[in-house]
Amino acid sequence: MSVRSGEAALAPLGRGGLRVGPLAFGGAPLGNLARPVADADWQGALAAAWDSGIRYFDTAPHYGLGLSEERFGIGLAGKPRDELIVSTKVGRLLEPNRAAATGFDDEGFAVPASTLRVRDYTRDGVLRSLESSLRRLQLERVDILLVHDPDDFYRAALDGAFPALEELRSQRVIRSYGAGMNQSAMLADFVRNTDLDVVLLAGRYTLFEQGALDDLLPLCEERGVSVVAGGVFNSGLLATRRPAADATYNYAPAAPDVLARANRIADVCKRHGVELPAAAVHFVLRHPVIATACLGARSAAEVRRNASLLDARVPEGLWDELEAEGLL
Repeated sequence: MSVRSGEAALAPLGRGGLRVGPLAFGGAPLGNLARPVADADWQGALAAAWDSGIRYFDTAPHYGLGLSEERFGIGLAGKPRDELIVSTKVGRLLEPNRAAATGFDDEGFAVPASTLRVRDYTRDGVLRSLESSLRRLQLERVDILLVHDPDDFYRAALDGAFPALEELRSQRVIRSYGAGMNQSAMLADFVRNTDLDVVLLAGRYTLFEQGALDDLLPLCEERGVSVVAGGVFNSGLLATRRPAADATYNYAPAAPDVLARANRIADVCKRHGVELPAAAVHFVLRHPVIATACLGARSAAEVRRNASLLDARVPEGLWDELEAEGLL
């Protein structure tokens, strides 16, 4: 079975009339995640994404202290705005770093620490964050705003950020709003207690782990909330035909038992003539509430490789055998 194609390739994204293809472009690598990205590479990545039919681009102030947003602003300039879906995030304001302006960022991005991330989930913080993001993105509007990683700020987000986003959506400043997190439990709470219509779930519903089936995904189906699946390769574990000995999982070296289980999944995939990364993408897109898989890339070659994963023919027998082996 192949991923949806043709007219069926477009799925509703939220309740504001947006429609999205099976792949979205994740902007964290363009913020120099882990290492610098050359100008030719990030420019080529955005151009290749557009040429591959990708129209949804997700970013955040957190990614490279605004660098990802700035690169989106340059690379997407001139694209037909009505064909483009852009989401960014709120919760981290960027303030001047007067104490260590000559240092480097300590949150995983290879950028100078000329600014600091200041957590702010208030209404004012949301509005200030949006204004700054629009300036970096060189846009008059974004389509979706997501509350970013409020793990330790649940009450602040619920009392401040979400009412502000509801206000922005009701005023038609944005089309949809939601939250983006690496956990499903708190996202499920937000689905219960707000009127959000999009969530970005990173790493918790993948070919390797499906914990979100216990809480978030059934709620989203019940409430008409669209899910953007991020981290579908579990930060590298499922990104190659067979997990390498030094593969990462949840952004840390994978434990031996994790590697062993991932290799068992790869063995089943091989028996069915499917490469592990292709199975990872096709798996998440099978779920009815998942509108798109958001894959990061830092070069045109990576974008084209990601897009090619959709072309794989995945037999139903693959999923049957994975389930029979206790791997799903």
